[in-house]
Amino acid sequence: MTMSVLVLTGSASGIGAHMTGVFARRGDTVVATDVDLAALEKRAAEGAWGTNVRLARLDVREAAEWEAALDLAEREGGGLDVVMNIAGVLKPGWVPDLGPADVDFHLDVNVKGTVLGTRAAAARMIARGRGGHIVNIGSLASLAPVPGLSLYAASKFAVRGFTLAAAMELGRHDIAVTLVMPDAVQTPMLDLQVDHEEAAMTFSGPRALTVEDVERALLTEVLPKRPLEITLPLGRGMLARAANTAPAASRWLEPMLTKKGREAQERIKQGR
Repeated sequence: MTMSVLVLTGSASGIGAHMTGVFARRGDTVVATDVDLAALEKRAAEGAWGTNVRLARLDVREAAEWEAALDLAEREGGGLDVVMNIAGVLKPGWVPDLGPADVDFHLDVNVKGTVLGTRAAAARMIARGRGGHIVNIGSLASLAPVPGLSLYAASKFAVRGFTLAAAMELGRHDIAVTLVMPDAVQTPMLDLQVDHEEAAMTFSGPRALTVEDVERALLTEVLPKRPLEITLPLGRGMLARAANTAPAASRWLEPMLTKKGREAQERIKQGR
């Protein structure tokens, strides 16, 4: 198996932390990044990542910090094969309650961060002339409207539009750009939504995905096959695509899904 040089964002927790370990243990060189360097260093000190991981503070909103992280990947690994834009944020809230800082929070991290990372990685991959792969993490909210999470949905819709356009541009350079759109994943981002009634629809599925579910998709589908986009799981993905095709139909589905989600939230609270 050919080893790769990867840069991952959001490596201090959730999907990013899990995938950093997965890639490092299989022998890849991984530059693990996060805006919270102390949390990143603590995670690395736990020892599960091994010796193939390099750490870098990266605020994905800052172009200069992207360049520094990619410099490290090229210096330590001799090139750049894969960049995964995993870092993301979410804050539930009804539209009338949203403030300017909430707008900046979602759009700067989720959209601007993904755009800056894709742009910086693409430039280096083109210069190197050996192709590459950029993986952007979206959400089923990239396809389906989510009341109570309007800013998150807006940011993930934007990530999808940007990713699809970038994929068409960069394909001529043998650079694949893939959008991964999972349903809710059991991570700290999901935990913070339990106490917010605005986030009820997040909990309307049969179960939350695990980071292992995302791992399987990345290792068996995304990296070897380099698809344009995938949804996880298939059934909920089909429902989200239907909502994307006929948004008005969501008005009929929303009460049922919200009811299911609130019931799930209550079960989680009672089980604490």
